[in-house]
Amino acid sequence: MQSVLDRALDCVVGALGKTTDPTGVTLHRSPDSGRARLADRAFDFTSAVPSGVRLEMLTDATELELDARLTVVQPLGLPSPGSVFDLVVDGELREPVVTTQESPVFVDLATGSLETGPDAPATVRFRLGPRAVERRVEIWLPVTPALTLIDVRVPDGASVRPAPASGPLWVHYGSSISQCSDAERPTSTWPAAVARSAGRSLVNLGLGGQCQLDPFMARAVRDLPASAISLELGINVHNADSMRERAFVPALHGFLDTIRDGHPRTPVLIISPIVCPAAEQRPGPTLVGSDGMVHTVERPAGLALGALTLTRIRELLARHVEQRREEGDDRLHLVDGTTLFGPDDVADLPDGLHPNAAGYARMAERFLPLSFGGAGAFA
Repeated sequence: MQSVLDRALDCVVGALGKTTDPTGVTLHRSPDSGRARLADRAFDFTSAVPSGVRLEMLTDATELELDARLTVVQPLGLPSPGSVFDLVVDGELREPVVTTQESPVFVDLATGSLETGPDAPATVRFRLGPRAVERRVEIWLPVTPALTLIDVRVPDGASVRPAPASGPLWVHYGSSISQCSDAERPTSTWPAAVARSAGRSLVNLGLGGQCQLDPFMARAVRDLPASAISLELGINVHNADSMRERAFVPALHGFLDTIRDGHPRTPVLIISPIVCPAAEQRPGPTLVGSDGMVHTVERPAGLALGALTLTRIRELLARHVEQRREEGDDRLHLVDGTTLFGPDDVADLPDGLHPNAAGYARMAERFLPLSFGGAGAFA
């Protein structure tokens, strides 16, 4: 087997940046400059979770080996279900490839303390086909662990080169509800499922806990050659209690203004928050209890002035999207998140915040006609 790491990196789709050190190459779903200025460990970790990131190559290899360090955060005392990779060969989705060789970081839900487990890099093998003929191969990377790519190998003499794009580019920005760590496999996150059904090439900027309308993320979206843009907004602002109404409204307009600097007529679809029972009428922040359920924090009424509930965030998004449309931006659209996942769906909200795999599948089914369908925002 020969190493083709450099050629494989030329085949990466869905990442905006990368860092290289003696341990390998970490692919990031955020720009390197903005991440360095922020200098936030939680953001760095989420950025390194490769949801939607994949290798898209043309190769005559019969097999491929990938070495990676998979850093997974898991509750203390609970086993990991493993990290899942997806393989697509000439458009055919194969059986997922699962490895339990991970580098865990254990979190105690009762105290929030972290404990680092043993470092265990994984080797993952993909059987591409019995004959050495050139195929289009996609390897979708996992959606739960942070990943550092150590090496990629193919049989001696095999060729590897970037594949053409799978379709026009759709850029999606959002929260953990777009990162979809609870999806069954990388191609069944709701953005990936929609992109595959619609024949679009996806860049998924769903960053768990980090959808905070950061200006550097707006610039990243602005600078991508997108034919369609969607923004799932609001839940992380509530979770972190990072903005009140006075800051949220101009941050929203500033984010959209920056995107419009590069995409004056590209359709943009805003998705307001899906249902979260604990946060509908109560402001953040939200915390996770020892039972694994999300709850809000009690605060004196005097400190709640201007604080944002999910109901209020939906009202503000609807009002300001309509204002911009009245100003002439007729390619700006809004979807109420509760039409994608609402009160009737809470049985598939196991922690009170994040849908499970069935919930994400339902979101994909509902979003597809609203976005890429004949009467959708991106039609």
